[in-house]
Amino acid sequence: MSAPLLLKNGLVLRREHPYLVDFFASLALPFPPAHLPLAAYLTEQVPDDAERGTLIAQLIAFADGMAALQAQETGQTVGKVTLLGGRDKSGDAEALKLELRPGDVICVVGPTGSGKSRLLADIECLAQGDTPSGRRIHIDDAPIDDATRLSGEQRLVAQLSQNMNFVMDLSVREFIAMHAESRLHSETEKMVETVFAMAVELAGEPFTLETPVTALSGGQSRALMIADVACLSASPIVLVDEIENAGVDRRKALELLVRQEKIVVMATHDPLLALRGDKRLVIRHGAVASVVVTSEDERSELVRLDVLDRRLAALREQVRRGERITSIDALLAPL
Repeated sequence: MSAPLLLKNGLVLRREHPYLVDFFASLALPFPPAHLPLAAYLTEQVPDDAERGTLIAQLIAFADGMAALQAQETGQTVGKVTLLGGRDKSGDAEALKLELRPGDVICVVGPTGSGKSRLLADIECLAQGDTPSGRRIHIDDAPIDDATRLSGEQRLVAQLSQNMNFVMDLSVREFIAMHAESRLHSETEKMVETVFAMAVELAGEPFTLETPVTALSGGQSRALMIADVACLSASPIVLVDEIENAGVDRRKALELLVRQEKIVVMATHDPLLALRGDKRLVIRHGAVASVVVTSEDERSELVRLDVLDRRLAALREQVRRGERITSIDALLAPL
């Protein structure tokens, strides 16, 4: 890649290889100017041929390493995830073998305390029979080795919990940019605008790119993280815990994750979300008691439920605005 890289000017380098900013900064050299090819710039900065040759070799090795890392980050794919049953709270065997593929939405339903969070936790840690449930997770028909499970890099699973609290002192712009740069994204500013626009749409309440992340409301924080995971996370599996309590547009959030070809496993009590899933895992006494495939009849009823949900949303908005509720006729009108 040496010849193409050396022919690029500073403008192209900054856009396509933003990590080179750190390389030049570490050498106390200014970044190449926008109009000057890298080869010409290095000739100006390092007149000695031998020193320049060494610097070019180091620069190319650094760029090749970062390109390999970028390919590894973006090339992480999962064709299939298999959930293999363990045991329920009494120790009885769990009859479960379920295959999940990119684009699938699996909803986990059941009473509080039934074991929904345990199932999400098993997937998050890529359980290999070593959790209280005894479940096993296989990726592409193979168990996961300890090196993959324990690695802090190349995470296969991203989780969106009910409470998203930021502790870092960054603006929304800085937070998104930091994540984009860590993923070696070549167009950081464009990605910042994309993620921000999605987050505001999901939150339904305005905030700005300069808003400190610590000042975001619960709904705004959750919306930002959903947009961030959908657009920037390399993790092919996304776990969502009760998105209906997040203060975000739950339908848009789910559609966004599915568009990115993620495998989405979502614990929910919301019938609108449950019926949007491909399957529902019904949890009882710590085990998957049944797997319900969403039927066409259920999907047709979802249209009517959406109408009812919009009516309820309008009523909630009246309350937020401080208006009096004089009639609920619109809510009770035939669907």
